Amino acid sequence: MDKVTLQIFANQCRAACAVMAETLYRTAHSTFVRETFDFTAGLTTPDGEMFAYSEDIAATWFVGLNMGNAIRKIGHYEEGDICITNDPYGSGFVCTQSPDTHLWMPIFHSGRLMAFGCCHVHNTDVGGAVPGSLSRTLSDVFQEGIRIPPLKLFRRGELNRDLLEVFLTNVRVPDQNWGDLKAQVAALKVVERKVKQIIDRFGPDAFSEGIRALLDLAEQQARAIIRSIPDGDYFFCDYVDEDAVTGYPLRLAVTMRVRGDELILDFTGTDPQLACSLNIPTGGNERHTVLLVALYHAFRTLDPNILLNNGIVRPIRCILPEGSIVNPRYPAAVGMRSLTGARLQDVILGCLAQALPERMPACASGSISMVVVNTMDPKAGRIAVATIEPMVGGGGGGPFRDGTNGVGGTISFLHNTPVEVNEAEVPFEVLRYELIPDSAGAGLWRGGLGTVLEFKVFSPGSSVTARNRDRTRFRPWGVAGGRAGKPSEFVLNPGTDRERNLGNVDVVYLEPGDVIRITSCGGGGWGDPYRRDPARVLADVRNGFVSAEAAEAEYGVVIRDGELDPEATARLRASRPTPADGERFFEFGPERTAYEAVWTRRMYDILTELLWGVPVTWRGFFKGKVFEAVDEISKTRQPTPDDLRAVFGRLKESFFGPA
Repeated sequence: MDKVTLQIFANQCRAACAVMAETLYRTAHSTFVRETFDFTAGLTTPDGEMFAYSEDIAATWFVGLNMGNAIRKIGHYEEGDICITNDPYGSGFVCTQSPDTHLWMPIFHSGRLMAFGCCHVHNTDVGGAVPGSLSRTLSDVFQEGIRIPPLKLFRRGELNRDLLEVFLTNVRVPDQNWGDLKAQVAALKVVERKVKQIIDRFGPDAFSEGIRALLDLAEQQARAIIRSIPDGDYFFCDYVDEDAVTGYPLRLAVTMRVRGDELILDFTGTDPQLACSLNIPTGGNERHTVLLVALYHAFRTLDPNILLNNGIVRPIRCILPEGSIVNPRYPAAVGMRSLTGARLQDVILGCLAQALPERMPACASGSISMVVVNTMDPKAGRIAVATIEPMVGGGGGGPFRDGTNGVGGTISFLHNTPVEVNEAEVPFEVLRYELIPDSAGAGLWRGGLGTVLEFKVFSPGSSVTARNRDRTRFRPWGVAGGRAGKPSEFVLNPGTDRERNLGNVDVVYLEPGDVIRITSCGGGGWGDPYRRDPARVLADVRNGFVSAEAAEAEYGVVIRDGELDPEATARLRASRPTPADGERFFEFGPERTAYEAVWTRRMYDILTELLWGVPVTWRGFFKGKVFEAVDEISKTRQPTPDDLRAVFGRLKESFFGPA
């Protein structure tokens, strides 16, 4: 195709996906799909490569998704078939958590298979141990709800009622699940009709040629972006607060290697797989879509015209140590992969910030707590379960602008749910939902503000599952002199004599009248706060984003009676010592600085080497025991690599005998 025709073809395919997504959105039953937009819609080649995607409505996780493994599990397709799976392992690692229910439909022209329409929704609940199906506490995939391997939900247009009944019998809100499934089916039938119209316009051979050209063009665009990144090795790591309930930090480490127009992400140094649900099921796929989401966002930022399809992953390769968090063995629990995946985005953006310091932002909140309320609806006489809000926090400040308030950068595709909709869906009362002053990291360009949600329940037996709770310890980092954002909180009955800080607990059982308060992080700041225009600081104070006290302490801006005091501001800013050359590019906050004073990069490199010398199922256990021993040593002196090796040697001998 010539370039003009190819652009017309790309627009038509993208428009077909947009209509598909709009249909799903307008006909879905659950609030989480209808209001939050945690769903996807796209078209794949007969081999499963995503060549067109809904870009304006729906999630951005699966731009680079390859459906091939799931498609091949079925084998033979006929007109009217619609297939389903939500099994993280049985789908060939296409699904990555059990609530993510994928449907796909073959699209034929004169008996020739031309493409597949594909969509997924995040179901509010698919059964399992806890309402909402997901919790950090779960230790294997069997606890995370019913799993359906790739099967035909419709065969030649006829519904497989036996399969549907098994699925709906095992979930807590079957009406919602069936409603969302019907919305997915409607969306697939719409896109089938649209694609057939495109084939009629271009012809089947040109259609197939156009698909190949779209994938090739996206690859070329991605390679051009990678060539704009200076060659080099860029290392970054970040942490999830806990690798299990009351556990030790979970480390995610990446070395980004840029060579010409190719990019490698080496995850060596990332922690071993865990007996909790923070694992990411990739099957060792070196281009697995969940690992690359940060690059999709960065590529689109660096080239707004880049096509979003599977071609952009071709120049990228990941190195995934087997038995690690990013390549776990069955039957590891994987339901909280969204938390680990969000932190991986922070890690990869940390590499890019070093490579392109004048183009990349500071860290966004990285805490994406999905709040599921499970309670009794006395009027309806039934259980009400709903995902009421994604608490995503503030975006990171960038080289040219402040971070966005209440929208967490890499998770900004998720929409908030109006209070009125939540209260209509669930019998509870929202007491407070607003931005948090002084929560953002200060900077030349400050981070975005975090949010707070406070609500009361009225029925006994109520529970809240706040999955993905994190960033209560390790803050969103600032860059280029910017400060780290404020951490998140999870509090039961705030301001009363029954107040309890829940930290990163993600399932809490409530009594009538209990109040929950959840806060999200502010984003990190970009650049020296003392270089921020005092007029901008004054505007932030007047808007309630920054207090007058914080303006003076963090920005060196003095405000008296709501007005800027220029002379006092000039004196205060002049009195600050000039920042030393070579100051740290990243500002992590005091918690991480103290942690890494003990667990240096060298210490962690040695730990990684030692852990990979024991069987997979022992690694997480050994890590916990080593941390326990090193913590004890650090109470009296600085632990050394020799201490680490000695501790590990004694552990290994006690469980496996002398070498």
